[in-house]
Amino acid sequence: MAGIFDRLFKRTKEPVKAERAELLSTSTATFTPWSGDAYSNDIYRAAVDAIARNAAKLKGSHVITYADRKEQPKNSKTNRLLQVQPNPYMSAFDMLYKMVTHYFLYNNAFAYLQKDERGQLEGIYPLRALHVDFLADPNNELYCKFLFANSREVILPYVDIIHLRRNFNNNDLLGDPNTALSPALELAHTQNEGYMNGIKSSANIRGILKFTNIMAPEKLKEEKERFINDYLSIANDGGIVATDQKMEYVPIDIKPAVIDDKQIQAISKKIYDYLGISENIVNSNYTEDQWAAFYESTLEPIAVQMSLEFTRKLFNEREQAFGNSIIFESGRLQFSSNKTKIRLIAQLVPYGLLTINQALEILNLPGVEDGDKRLQTLNVVDALKANEYQLKE
Repeated sequence: MAGIFDRLFKRTKEPVKAERAELLSTSTATFTPWSGDAYSNDIYRAAVDAIARNAAKLKGSHVITYADRKEQPKNSKTNRLLQVQPNPYMSAFDMLYKMVTHYFLYNNAFAYLQKDERGQLEGIYPLRALHVDFLADPNNELYCKFLFANSREVILPYVDIIHLRRNFNNNDLLGDPNTALSPALELAHTQNEGYMNGIKSSANIRGILKFTNIMAPEKLKEEKERFINDYLSIANDGGIVATDQKMEYVPIDIKPAVIDDKQIQAISKKIYDYLGISENIVNSNYTEDQWAAFYESTLEPIAVQMSLEFTRKLFNEREQAFGNSIIFESGRLQFSSNKTKIRLIAQLVPYGLLTINQALEILNLPGVEDGDKRLQTLNVVDALKANEYQLKE
């Protein structure tokens, strides 16, 4: 791990002097992962996994916007890093999955933008730190001091850190912790513990065997084993127990642990609502309308936040003024049924709203030569020409 650490941060330069950053709010600029282990709860983990898996399908692209079009630079290293392999240790899917998981577990997600001597992007590394302090140098430039699990520290310029925040309210720089969900998680934990203990108890003691005579411990154990083998084993298919006056068997009626489905559903719904997801999405049993609601309320805000954060950290003001930006997007149509896709294509292509290749992409089919041209039915004319025609009348 030390080799990875040294390779990753070999060119970082720490500020000559830096002090803890002062905030407008009374809270400190210090991040420590929430002590509540939400990820150990199966309901919470399943919900976060569902969000992260779907968010990881977002495609990040370096786009240049002109007055009349948008296009991606050819042979763009930035696009390869965003879309294929951001660093030697993970794919683009893995990077987004990890960042979105951190985003919902800690309400803060960090990634380091590794750059060469010319300031060109070389890699993107998600960071999971035990502690983060925000520092400021005499020029009021902001830095992050990361403390990792191996007790190593590094100070990085904030301009080289992708920082995603959720529940961004009380702190000027950090998202609030998930303490609001603590009661629900504690209740879920207590419920799980109660079920486990109940099941174990019901399986341990089945009855009491009383002896009228005093026996040595070894003899008592021997008689117990003999009684179990003779009467409580599978071989005793008759189900009859025969005893004399020297012993008495008293069965214990232990009711099996009963699972309260309504209570589980109430806890699950509380966790799902907090994270912005439904049970149908978690179980991949959703309708198109349910998916559209999930995309618009949960995935799209993440895509917008990542787009803006990557744009402002990768491009200076001049480059942004010339139309450079990073866009994370995922066509909602790819999750629609084939029937819906075909219906929309049939409606949009005749009006010139989709090219042939765009229509093929919706159907997950490869493009064709000259497929970027727009077709339009002769039943539709330019609005200006229509006005000219009416004036002639």
